[in-house]
Amino acid sequence: METLPLEPFKMVIDGINESGGEAFKFCYQCGKCETVCPWNNVRYFPVRKYINQAKYGVVPFESEDVWLCATCGRCPQYCPRGVEIIEVMRSVRRLLVPDGVVPASLPSLRSTMTNIASVGNPWGQDPNERMNWAKDLEVKEFDETTEILYFPCCYPSYDPRLKKVSQATANILNKAGVNFGVLGSKEMCCGESVRKTGNEALFKRLAKENIKTWIDSGVKKILVSSPHCFHTFKNEYPEFSVNFEVIHISQFLFELINEGRLTIKKEYARKVTYHDPCYLGRHNGVYDEPRGVLQKIPGLELIEITDNHKDSLCCGMGGGRVWMETEKNERFANIRIEQAIATGAQVLATACPYCVFALEDSKLVTNHADDIEIKDITEILQEVI
Repeated sequence: METLPLEPFKMVIDGINESGGEAFKFCYQCGKCETVCPWNNVRYFPVRKYINQAKYGVVPFESEDVWLCATCGRCPQYCPRGVEIIEVMRSVRRLLVPDGVVPASLPSLRSTMTNIASVGNPWGQDPNERMNWAKDLEVKEFDETTEILYFPCCYPSYDPRLKKVSQATANILNKAGVNFGVLGSKEMCCGESVRKTGNEALFKRLAKENIKTWIDSGVKKILVSSPHCFHTFKNEYPEFSVNFEVIHISQFLFELINEGRLTIKKEYARKVTYHDPCYLGRHNGVYDEPRGVLQKIPGLELIEITDNHKDSLCCGMGGGRVWMETEKNERFANIRIEQAIATGAQVLATACPYCVFALEDSKLVTNHADDIEIKDITEILQEVI
């Protein structure tokens, strides 16, 4: 019988351990993770198989399945052994990207990471164009007299559809008399997708550059549109011995309305259902404030969608999946569109740029272009103040 050398397998196990994925040793293969994983609504994704393979150092690195995990957070939420499955997946990816170069089998992700490393945004756009979304708006550059730094995120800074979110946010803040500013070309990508796809060195570089810019500018409080930026700044940047106050726009809007700083003057006579973004809800427990904002709007009828709050269905864009190709018939957001329409809602609201992007695309893929509107809560609120 052939005897295989153990050293290569030990190297993989040690590599996963060193990258923060040592929790795989607690898995006892119950399969609960697979029953809640959104991938298994559209295709088979053997989560526990990969955890078991990681335990023995036999991970199939050549398989693109390693890149499927959208880090939605449902599996660790239900795991009876507390296995941090996301960390295991991220650790495996780190072994695949030791020098920061994504495998050639993922060309879209590879070019995205190259662009972020080169100019600080996923599309390779000129950093000087990062503030073009604010053209003709009353948005100032952050200085020492500014109270709040507004960090829009890459998507609302560059993408034509998502610019409407950053513009709505600025209009609302101005209406409420908030003393805010932006850093424009000085901003770099938050690095959330970078870290989740295994490029730890680039993530650390981006984090350190952003942190230095904030400290040099006198930033203390950061307002964000993206739950991914929110999660990263709030939970991961403290690894670098900093502690900025970070608040998501949905939380801040709820606060402004309750304090009487923002007055709602019009009705919004429409049926609305709300989609909980994974990184706002499951990962950070923000469920009530977005709903609270919508419930404050006269005429708006809020209807709960199937799979809500901690059981919300992932849109599929987390874990760096937003920068990878997904087959049309394998998009979680397609299911979400059908669920939203089934409620009888006219508008599907959310509070995440990635979710807006995914849902807008799936609305077309599922031939529901005229059946429902996709809106960020800032876009709704802008219409009624």
